[in-house]
Amino acid sequence: MTGFEVWAPWRKRVRVDVAGQVHDLSPAGGGWWRVEVPTAGPGTDYAYLLDDDPKPLPDPRSLRQPYGVHGPSQVYRPEAFGWTDHTWTGRALPGSVIYELHIGTFTPVGTFDSAIERLDHLVDLGVDLVEVLPINAVDGPRNWGYDGVLWYAATENYGGPEAFQRFVDGCHHRGLGVLLDVVYNHLGPSGAYLDRFGPYFAGSNIWGPSLNLDGPGSDSVRRYVIENSLMWLRDFHVDGLRLDAVHALHDARAVPLLEELSVAVEALSAHVRRPLSLIAESDLNDPRLVTAREGGGYGLHAQWDDDIHHELHAALTGERQGYYVDFGSLPGLASTLRQAFCHTDTESAFRRRAHGRPVNTHLIPGHRFLAYLQNHDQIGNRATGDRISASISPGLLACGAALVLCSPYTPMLFMGEEWGARTPWQFFSHFPDPELRENVRLGRIKEFAEHGWDAAATVPDPNADATFLDSKLDWSEPKAEPHATLLRTYRELIALRRDRPELSDPWLDRLRVEVHETTRTVVLCRGELRVAVNLSDRPATVPLHRPVTEVLLTSTGATLERAATPDRTAGDPALGTELTLPAESFAVVAL
Repeated sequence: MTGFEVWAPWRKRVRVDVAGQVHDLSPAGGGWWRVEVPTAGPGTDYAYLLDDDPKPLPDPRSLRQPYGVHGPSQVYRPEAFGWTDHTWTGRALPGSVIYELHIGTFTPVGTFDSAIERLDHLVDLGVDLVEVLPINAVDGPRNWGYDGVLWYAATENYGGPEAFQRFVDGCHHRGLGVLLDVVYNHLGPSGAYLDRFGPYFAGSNIWGPSLNLDGPGSDSVRRYVIENSLMWLRDFHVDGLRLDAVHALHDARAVPLLEELSVAVEALSAHVRRPLSLIAESDLNDPRLVTAREGGGYGLHAQWDDDIHHELHAALTGERQGYYVDFGSLPGLASTLRQAFCHTDTESAFRRRAHGRPVNTHLIPGHRFLAYLQNHDQIGNRATGDRISASISPGLLACGAALVLCSPYTPMLFMGEEWGARTPWQFFSHFPDPELRENVRLGRIKEFAEHGWDAAATVPDPNADATFLDSKLDWSEPKAEPHATLLRTYRELIALRRDRPELSDPWLDRLRVEVHETTRTVVLCRGELRVAVNLSDRPATVPLHRPVTEVLLTSTGATLERAATPDRTAGDPALGTELTLPAESFAVVAL
């Protein structure tokens, strides 16, 4: 016996075609329709028929779409999966290191099952949480995932829902938590049939149709979002969600959807007795997102922090075009590392207005902000999808890693970053509709022409097979130099962060950052530890003011030099120590 139910408040008649047999659904109140079909079981195909329209439509809450987003849905029972993670107690964000990956390009095969085969690499690296780019059903054989239209269904491109459960189970077996990227701010341009059923849509944004979160009928639309989130966390054992571009959610209700979601997830966390995390992507620089509800905030657990990325990228590469115009000075880097945001109700030259709000660094811990040197957006939304490793030396890559992994924030790596991957990560998709494919191609050229790129000559065609295939990781690289040395450095930095509590201390008001623009050095003061970084192409000497008791880690051979012996009878301070760093190197020392 299988129950079929669907929200279709506009319709006078709703039917379901179950394996060729059509059944009428009965009104169940609140715009819902229901029917029980005794002959339907797992693997049974079905589709809805609305009023007298003969076109069969997939279930808005379909758990499986084996024939694509335009075809019928299929009954799937997530509770039937044979989980082996019964002793799994979860992974909290504080103290963790996150690894972001795209299933389709993480391995040559590009499936959930092939990704399982590479999980031991992440364990050896020291990762705690794997963040997976969106996996919901999307039209076409390849996509970043942000054009999904059926949010409850794991795409068949990667193996479908059971394969995703195997992936999560495999992660938990190895001690890795799983974060899933979900997109609630828009739907993709092909296969979005929700508006046939009810008032799901309310206009659009730059990416596609957006949801009705505050108009008539929005209670059920919000329920659609919240129940989707709970499904991934409960039925697929996911440990947290990354909420894409929450600044694009149009929601004028007194209790925002994000707060409502936070309440629901907290209740589920108590029931399943493991931590469940909500991480927002937002460009608002608004700490209310990660402020506890009892403090007047939304109660989310963390948010991506693009300001830290922009400061690091601009300082390391020298780029200042576009949104990097506001970033890149060493004093600016120091300020942003201390206060989480660069713009704190201060002038943004890029936006031509004031932007942001200050973070209360005494009350809000740094682990509520994700810091990263690279991510899918900051690579893939460049014209050629070039990684920062294509622009700077392995030495500077190691320096950037030291600043991220030794900071008070929650570090996040993008797949391949740990060995300085040379493969690009480009924007790719392949919609079956030729006209839509051409619109996507021309849209990318127009976008980058507006940013000053010779777009027609440099922007790869998103539809081309090569654009997708070139973006796959090359797993032979980690064994060759200079990749092997950089990979070892990442492993040692993560191990040191785990070993020394000073480096995972999240309290921003305890962090001091010293910079010297002439020598281009940066020093993070982390309790009794100093993380000294030389960003210049020549050796530099860093005064540490106190004797060094131990050199914990260096990217190359740093040397210690004692300062001139002071005249203690004159009341001079204690003997100091200077650290000499080779060009483009770092050292972590204990005082």
